[in-house]
Amino acid sequence: MSHESNNGSIDNGDNPLVDFSNCHIGIVKNFERLLMLSRTKIESPVQKDVQLSAKALLKFFDEVVLEHHAEEEKELFREVTDSAKDKTEDAMAALQMIKQLTEEHRSLEAQWSAISSDIKRLSKGKQASLDQDAAIKLAQEYLAHADFEEQSFLPLSAKILGERGLSSLGLSLHMRHTDVDIPFYI
Repeated sequence: MSHESNNGSIDNGDNPLVDFSNCHIGIVKNFERLLMLSRTKIESPVQKDVQLSAKALLKFFDEVVLEHHAEEEKELFREVTDSAKDKTEDAMAALQMIKQLTEEHRSLEAQWSAISSDIKRLSKGKQASLDQDAAIKLAQEYLAHADFEEQSFLPLSAKILGERGLSSLGLSLHMRHTDVDIPFYI
């Protein structure tokens, strides 16, 4: 399964939704890596490519996936929720999607937690009995999650946010990634 952002309703300009969309490309690539790892027969000693793949997955999940979930929930979902106060059909659909996506984040994180100790062992070149079914399920569910965000949630978010909401989201994301030292004044 290959994925590229094909979200036609999000123009590239200064649209902060493009950042979320672009992040999905790396996420998809790494969950496809997990699929390949889960289908690999692990030998003793652990193959170097298996070890490198496991290391990359550990780093990726801790540094990218968890941060991506936090940004979506604290920035994107909050901004969409604030902009969806008019109770239109689109607004109600977006709020339901946010609930669903947040629940999926927790489920996907729990699934990762269940296999991460085996991934960690493999990353150190140690034998582990990776639960292949659990790894495949996680990868497939994450790929479906990312596809739903791309195809359904991000286009609806763009519509609901409008120019004002997108500007607010962009500023909030910028501040999140800027190391600003604000002096204290009395």
